Amino acid sequence: MDLPRSRAANERLHRVIPGGAHTYAKGEDQYPEHLAPVISHGRGAHVWDVDGNEYVEYGSGLRSVSLGHAHPRVTEAVRREIERGSNFARPSIVEAEAAERFLENVPTADMVKFTKNGSDATTAALRLARAVTGRPLVALCADHAFFSTDDWFIGTTAMAAGIPGEITDLTVRFPYGDLAATEALLQQHDGQVACLILEAATQQDPPSGYLAGLRDLAHRYGALLVFDEMITGFRFSEHGAQGLFGVTPDLSTFGKALGNGFAVSALAGKREFMELGGLRDPRDRVFLLSTTHGAETHSLAAAMAVMDTYEAEDVTARLHALGARLAAGVREVTASHDVADHVVVRGRDSNLVFGTLDASGAPSQDYRTLFLRQLVTGGVLGPSFVVSAALTDADIDHTVEVVAGACVVYRKALDAGDPSPWLGGRPVKPVFRRKA
Repeated sequence: MDLPRSRAANERLHRVIPGGAHTYAKGEDQYPEHLAPVISHGRGAHVWDVDGNEYVEYGSGLRSVSLGHAHPRVTEAVRREIERGSNFARPSIVEAEAAERFLENVPTADMVKFTKNGSDATTAALRLARAVTGRPLVALCADHAFFSTDDWFIGTTAMAAGIPGEITDLTVRFPYGDLAATEALLQQHDGQVACLILEAATQQDPPSGYLAGLRDLAHRYGALLVFDEMITGFRFSEHGAQGLFGVTPDLSTFGKALGNGFAVSALAGKREFMELGGLRDPRDRVFLLSTTHGAETHSLAAAMAVMDTYEAEDVTARLHALGARLAAGVREVTASHDVADHVVVRGRDSNLVFGTLDASGAPSQDYRTLFLRQLVTGGVLGPSFVVSAALTDADIDHTVEVVAGACVVYRKALDAGDPSPWLGGRPVKPVFRRKA
């Protein structure tokens, strides 16, 4: 496969944008060399690059486009609001309508405030927790990949350049699923931890009783519990993981699927805490969320249309059914080509990822490169296997067929003991690393 226009477009991007993309996970380094297509447009579950190639797409918009690109119900709602104006000197009535609709969907929360991105929402949650408790430390789940672009989280990663150690020292970490270890951390920092923040679930459901136990543990030590529902919200359940697993956090954050690609995220929580960022509480005020574009009417209209579509079309169930079909097909062909221990599918059916393991069973960027190369050249753009509701059975069947071809090459590389002849250039790289 030759992508001359995409290569030229990538060079153009790098000249004017650091990293050549506005999200590191979309970077050219995340794809095999010379096989990083630049997108022209998308429709449903398909995208086209500037070279004219068509792909079945997974993980659309970093999991944000769960209904498929240009979904008619969403685009019509957006078009209608844009024609009425998008930003005013005072709140639009759409803000009340969107907030009421959101709280119908997430009845475990009393109030909600919208913003543009998930990082602002999670950081606001931590600021609020610190104000409520008067404590400096934040405890995040060490087993979860990403929480924010802000210093409190990025300082804990390999890309900590520019972040003072004094800020990083205010973040401590606990392991998922281990209440004893978390209690030991809270005892070690007794009276200092403002909140525990985590995704309620990722690739596996939480151990029985874990989330309720974590909530009780946090409260016993005077801390708040915060659920990051950026992914689990809608994709696991339209009511969020808190609705699915029956555990109510003090605060929670939503985004990604909420706007089907339009920029909208949310901080939701109990009234007694959220009102600290309002005008009707006598305590010291918290600068909770105040963003010029946080309540643009067209994004809030998109969110309402998304919630209506999820309810009307039972989208969450469809995502799970499509993912189950894909996972079964991939597991069947990996087994038939004797690579089932090396190409593995993990996660909830609505939120599948794949792992690429070497001969010893260790995760391998080289083998990931080999696998991605076969996907892209086969017309599948898949940094993950996260499905959208726009996929068809034919799309899934095509994907499984391409994976089967990739497994043939994978087996050859394992037998040779060296995947390098099949890489086509440098291997793909992890997002979080110290050097470019």
